[in-house]
Amino acid sequence: MKVTFLGTGTSQGIPVIGSKHPVCLSTNPKDKRLRVSVLIEWDSKTYVVDCGPDFRQQMLRTNCPKIDGIIFTHEHADHTAGLDDIRPFFFKQGPLHVYAHKRVLNELTRRFDYIFQTENKYPGAPSVIQHEIKNEPFRLENKSVLPINGTHYNLQVFGFRFHNFAYLTDMKTIEETELQKLKNLDVLVLNALRETEHPSHLNLPEALEIIKKLQPKKAYLTHISHLLGFHDEVESKLPDNVFLAYDNLQITL
Repeated sequence: MKVTFLGTGTSQGIPVIGSKHPVCLSTNPKDKRLRVSVLIEWDSKTYVVDCGPDFRQQMLRTNCPKIDGIIFTHEHADHTAGLDDIRPFFFKQGPLHVYAHKRVLNELTRRFDYIFQTENKYPGAPSVIQHEIKNEPFRLENKSVLPINGTHYNLQVFGFRFHNFAYLTDMKTIEETELQKLKNLDVLVLNALRETEHPSHLNLPEALEIIKKLQPKKAYLTHISHLLGFHDEVESKLPDNVFLAYDNLQITL
């Protein structure tokens, strides 16, 4: 399985529009972050977790020729606003599979009604095939996926475990029963917004505490704000098995 980090930034991305913060002015490519998403590939299958407002740019940048489906963690705009840009894939492949909590599917239907409607449909609009995710394993082709339930402020959000790889973003609290699903991982991806406390995201100390508890072989931090600091400086202070993810990073499991 190959994982490509399409974006590793928080909702505003880095650089933030109009910001004079030193990280936003950095010339290091690793300090430039699109909105958070990953591309997961195995055999001939290709799935994306979340498609935010940078989705088109991410697909062009990775030269991605097709996707078999999109899995949504939750409904916030930085994770969903790029849904219209599935059109080129739809024109080539037909309807795309989308996987999400029922609440998220309902919200996407409200925002993108022209995509989800089945009657009197505009001929240039894409179509999708909906799959409701519950807090129980589901299948993507020949692979079983285990949802990890968490909260993002007061909003339910899903992370996902693919065999020995798990991807969690926009988490703030994770119950012990859900943490138990994350034992014995080769790679854990976890959000770490900044150094200081935040009401809806794990900060760096909180993320490191979870990593220490779960003891994956490797951990990568994502959904990063410019307030966390310069990529190279932050990574140099992390434990030996913990790394900052960056856009276009690829890992193979």
